[in-house]
Amino acid sequence: MYIADNNRYKNMKYNRCGKSGIMLPAISLGLWHNFGGVDLLENSRAMIRHAFDLGITHFDLANNYGPPYGSAEETMGLILKKDLFPYRDELIISSKAGYDMWPGPYGDFGSRKYLIASLDQSLKRMGLEYVDIFYHHRPDPNTPLEETMGALHNIIKSGKALYAGISNYPADLTKKAEKILKSMGTHCLIHQPKYSMFERWIEDGLLKVLEEEGIGSIVFSPLAQGLLTDKYLKGIPSDSRAAKPTGFLKVEHVTDEKIKKIRELNIMALDRGQSLAQMSLSWALRHKEVTSALIGASKVEQIDDAVKALNHLSFAQEELKRIDDILGN
Repeated sequence: MYIADNNRYKNMKYNRCGKSGIMLPAISLGLWHNFGGVDLLENSRAMIRHAFDLGITHFDLANNYGPPYGSAEETMGLILKKDLFPYRDELIISSKAGYDMWPGPYGDFGSRKYLIASLDQSLKRMGLEYVDIFYHHRPDPNTPLEETMGALHNIIKSGKALYAGISNYPADLTKKAEKILKSMGTHCLIHQPKYSMFERWIEDGLLKVLEEEGIGSIVFSPLAQGLLTDKYLKGIPSDSRAAKPTGFLKVEHVTDEKIKKIRELNIMALDRGQSLAQMSLSWALRHKEVTSALIGASKVEQIDDAVKALNHLSFAQEELKRIDDILGN
C-alpha cells in the first residue's frame, strides 16, 4: 500500500492562482507524454507517487493525451484507484477538451456538445465524480465564444468541475472569455499558455490581461519539450522525445542554431549553480502572473531535478540580459 511522505508539504512552494482561493505548486506535473497506453504503467505510477511525495499536488491531463487518445486519463484512473484516492481532497486534477478526440463533427473544437460529452468521458476514464479544473483547450474560430464559455459555466454549475480554465487563447480572446464568464457568475481561474525561452508570445499582452483580470497561469512546455535541458547538448539521443515517432518534437526542430544557444545557456546555468532545466524553470516562473510551471517527465529523477529549481528563483538584471543576448532578443 502506498503511504504518502509525511513531509510532502515541507519544501514545495505554493502560489496563489490569480484572484482565487486556489494555491498551486510552483511545479506541476503534466501527463501529455509518457503516461499513455504505449508507456510502462509502473514507471508512470512511480513518477506520480514521487511527485506527490515532493508536494506536487497538481496533475494536468487532457482528453486526447496518450497515445492512444484517452489512455493517459485511464492511467491516471488506475493510479488513483491503486494509490491516491485516500488523498483525493489534497489533489488538483485537471482535464481539457478542444482538440481532435473522436470522429465526426462533434469531437473537436468548442461546441457545447463536445465539451460536455468529453468531460463525461474523462470522468469515467479516471473514475472521478469531478475534476478540479476543466479547460477549453484552444480557441474555436467558428463556434461563438458565448457558446463555449456557456458550456464551461454550465459544467461548473453542474459540479462536474470546480473551476474553469482556457488554454492557448491570445490576449484579446482571453479578455472576452473572462467578460462572458463573469456575466454569468463564473470566473476564469487559470490560463494555460505555451511559454519558454524559445517561445515568448505571452509577454506581448497576455501577461497584462491576466494581471488585470485576476487570472492565474500555468505555463506548459517551459523546457521546450526537453530542448532546454542537457539532453541535447551533444545532439539527439535515442531515448529523447525528438527520436520518438509519437511525439510532437521532431528531429528537424533540433537545429544547429538551437543547439548552439542551448550550449551557451547551459554554461550560464552552471555559473548559477543550476542545471539548464532548473534555470529554464526559474526563468519561466519569474513573472508574478505565472502561478506554476508544468513539467513533463519520463523518469523520477527528472522530477527531482525540476523541483530543485525552486531553490534559486531570482535573477539579476545582468543575467536576464545575458539570456536575451544568447537568444538573440
